[in-house]
Amino acid sequence: MLDDLGLLPEISAFGAEYPVMLVRQPDGTTVTWRMDELHEATPSVPYPNMLMIPQWRTSSILASSVPVEFGVAVTGFEQRDDSVIVSLDTGETVVARYLVGADGGRSVVRRTLGIPFEGETREEERMLIADVTVTGLDRSHWHVWPELRVGLCPLPGTDQFQLTAPPSELSIVELLASVDPSITVTHVGWTSEYRANMRMAARFRSGNVFLAGDAAHVHSPAGGQGLNTGVQDAYNLGWKLATGDSALLDTYEAERLPVAADVLGISTRLHRGHVTNGQSSSTVRRDDPVLRQLSLNYRHGPLASECRTSPGEVQAGDRAPDALIDSGRIFDLLRGPHATLLAFGWSERLPDLPDGIRVHHVDAFKAYDVREPTLFLIRPDGYVGCATHNPSDVVAYAEQISGALLPQ
Repeated sequence: MLDDLGLLPEISAFGAEYPVMLVRQPDGTTVTWRMDELHEATPSVPYPNMLMIPQWRTSSILASSVPVEFGVAVTGFEQRDDSVIVSLDTGETVVARYLVGADGGRSVVRRTLGIPFEGETREEERMLIADVTVTGLDRSHWHVWPELRVGLCPLPGTDQFQLTAPPSELSIVELLASVDPSITVTHVGWTSEYRANMRMAARFRSGNVFLAGDAAHVHSPAGGQGLNTGVQDAYNLGWKLATGDSALLDTYEAERLPVAADVLGISTRLHRGHVTNGQSSSTVRRDDPVLRQLSLNYRHGPLASECRTSPGEVQAGDRAPDALIDSGRIFDLLRGPHATLLAFGWSERLPDLPDGIRVHHVDAFKAYDVREPTLFLIRPDGYVGCATHNPSDVVAYAEQISGALLPQ
């Protein structure tokens, strides 16, 4: 998605490879662990490794290309048949066609809608998180004291470490001095206290109002699944909002709610492992391919039109893989808000399609696991919408989502 937005160069410039964990044992010895082995890039998965970047930097980069009013909060809203009247704490009133509540776990939008936030909160399971500047530690490792449940992770592109530790009556300076007297804290920045909160909204839509991100589902930070899931919510919803088509907008909840439920189960399982076993090599490993989220799909959703009797590995509802082609990469063809028709081995005349669909003849048969002339219609969010050998199926699918296919 960051590649699709054209933001990957900037993200990569400020990010870095996940550091190796340097684990300090109670007897004074150290061992090193990796959360996941480094993987070779492939044509279909060009970004196989985790990239660490401070969350504030990610937010800053994402906000640099769109208008964002900071320090302005929603205090309430009223729905009409074709609009939402939103009240702000500045005293202003905004009339919008739609409202998306992406306002976090304590979402005012969700509470105003009265949508249940189902799950559990473990008040007794808390964690202190802080950005600190220290001396006495090298920045090439993620330093971990498993017996104390304390970690200091270097944040790329800064001089800071992120501290994680159980809540303590000690100050951060005193806490780290008790962990290792050679560490000197020179600055304490952002601090927060996390509590184990694993919940999901019963619905993601009510009329003209939608929920996304932490307003729709909150996760344990174990596995790094929460932010990624929220970003995918936004990518799924964004192109559908452009249509103004209520039936198409209904597919947002139909596609994303099951995915969020599955991912919440994964992150909760990882969290339980941390609580039960502490920071052991088994609990910090992140080598399960599921955690990369590349295999998440909408195969059983309402927009997956798999029309082949014998589909290959890549099917309707799947993430469209990248591949090398004569003109560059498949991702280069998909980048942007348009839909894309990939024609594999197609010599017949293609039917007339809406202006918002870009047509490309490609030969990446292996990446898409096809062996005969095949058409893949890729949605604006990079997922395969329709896979077929019959052009009339593409026409029918294009009509279904035509409101999103704006002329480019």
